[in-house]
Amino acid sequence: MSYREYVIGAYAVFASVLLWDILIPKLQIHAALRAAKLRNARKPSSPTRNPDLPLSRD
Repeated sequence: MSYREYVIGAYAVFASVLLWDILIPKLQIHAALRAAKLRNARKPSSPTRNPDLPLSRD
């Protein structure tokens, strides 16, 4: 392998790792936000409590 091929390979590896470091976190954030939205849509709304009523019957 010549020096030129080594440098081209090194730059190719660097560019691919840099792209990986940028792309993967964005995909993970997108997936987490989507899961949170789906979980929020699935969760039934809790009934609102009347503050004038006591919490127990005792």
